[in-house]
Amino acid sequence: MDVDFNEDVASLDAELLQIPEVSPLALKSNPDVAKKLFDQWLSLPETASTVKSLLNNANAGVPLNVPGTSSSPKAGSSNSLPSMFPAGSAPPLSPRSSSGSPRFVKQRVGPSTLGSPLKLVNEPLKELIPQFYFTNGRPPPNELKERCLFRINQFFYGHLDGLQINEFKLVTKEICKLPSFFSTILFRKIDVDCTGAVTRDAFVDYWVNGNMLTKDVATQIFTILKRQDLKYLTQDDFKPVLRELLATHPGLEFLQSTPEFQDRYAETVVYRIFYYMNRAGNGQLTLRELKRGNLIAAMQHADEEEDINKVLRYFSYEHFYVIYCKFWELDTDHDFLIDKENLIRYGNRALTYRIVDRIFSQVPRRFTSKFEGKMGYEDFVYFILSEEDKSAEPSLEYWFKCIDLDGNGILTRNEMLFFYEEQLHRMECMAQEPVLFEDILCQIVDMIGPENENYFMLRDLKGSRLSGNVFNILFNLNKFMAFETRDPFLIRQERENPNLTEWDRFAHREYIRLSMEEDAEDASNGSGDVWDESLEAPF
Repeated sequence: MDVDFNEDVASLDAELLQIPEVSPLALKSNPDVAKKLFDQWLSLPETASTVKSLLNNANAGVPLNVPGTSSSPKAGSSNSLPSMFPAGSAPPLSPRSSSGSPRFVKQRVGPSTLGSPLKLVNEPLKELIPQFYFTNGRPPPNELKERCLFRINQFFYGHLDGLQINEFKLVTKEICKLPSFFSTILFRKIDVDCTGAVTRDAFVDYWVNGNMLTKDVATQIFTILKRQDLKYLTQDDFKPVLRELLATHPGLEFLQSTPEFQDRYAETVVYRIFYYMNRAGNGQLTLRELKRGNLIAAMQHADEEEDINKVLRYFSYEHFYVIYCKFWELDTDHDFLIDKENLIRYGNRALTYRIVDRIFSQVPRRFTSKFEGKMGYEDFVYFILSEEDKSAEPSLEYWFKCIDLDGNGILTRNEMLFFYEEQLHRMECMAQEPVLFEDILCQIVDMIGPENENYFMLRDLKGSRLSGNVFNILFNLNKFMAFETRDPFLIRQERENPNLTEWDRFAHREYIRLSMEEDAEDASNGSGDVWDESLEAPF
């Protein structure tokens, strides 16, 4: 065999010799023995044929199958190199590690084919995340869908041509679970071709297949009310619903003979809704604002309650009556506009000129009136709700803007003094003992507890239940004096009805006063007729 071997013995790896009869440690400590053994092994005829076979296989590209590279025991035994020790001439050594030598493992290029305990561990399955966003809403579960379809079939049974608009109210209330006064607008939302009837298939396509079934009530109402090209609600979007409420609610039947007051009532309800709900103040009520407010609960209450005056939020007719009569009292020329001189008479001239000037400068809110220096009815609704319900956040924001002269978001001592000076002057003119501003300021700090005692921020006022008194002190003399004297009547009212707001109490008092005045006026107008009849009766 023509084999040249010029390898340095010192670089010979004893473990690679794969001689089970001789310890690798012994070979490393005696290099001469290793060289002699290697030379003797090369001289064996079996070795020559084995080396030639391996070289031929390597040239042909056949994978080498040498001991230590295969996990098959058969392969290891059939291709093992011949041992130079006769069988049974040496004692067996302790078993070698199945993983082989670390040095031998490091020289492998490909992945090991030896059995590994890591291969027994299955790779974790990828968790399938279910779809959580749906463009048109989440599809209803099959069980819910089947129950709804069963109910729909009951209501549409025998109506092959569909339901008329006057027959649709039960579907709105029983299947859609919406207030009954939404039936007309929902009917027209489905009947896009204005055929005058809604078929079963058309209703199923809109309510079930359109995934309206799985939406919350606020989203359902928002979708029904809004126009298709907008992402918010406007004041006009509520008019169809309020028209049906006025036409069907038993507590509002008496208004059917006075259409002008029906319109005023509907306008007032819408203005109140946007005052409390549209916190951005841009006339665009978003779905987020609708969900955060209490309008949905108020609508459901109005649908269930026959006495509309018990629905204190938004829909009470008594509240509308108070607002409208207050406006009519100030609007002396009845042009449906109010100027500064009109507004200064509000509340028996309770407000200061300086605060009225700030209101008409349109700092807290821009007027909807198109006449310079004139306040319209909608502007007055915002004003009276802010004046009589200073515990509400919209009211605090309204008056904070008025007092914040430089618009920097904080109320300073000088800004508050500017408005309180007129209060001091009015107290002196009324021969009342004036309260010094330094004492008032200390009292305000104790009431509010601001983060910084040198100024007040809006969040300081929103965090205190007594914030409304701060504004009364600065520009409403009547309420300031009532607060100073701790009117026992008002205190008793608050304790008897803790759930009522300041506006609820004010509207209740004013409605009683206005109704008594109207009764007295009717009695005085009728007394002449009664007297004349009594005089003429004997004759």
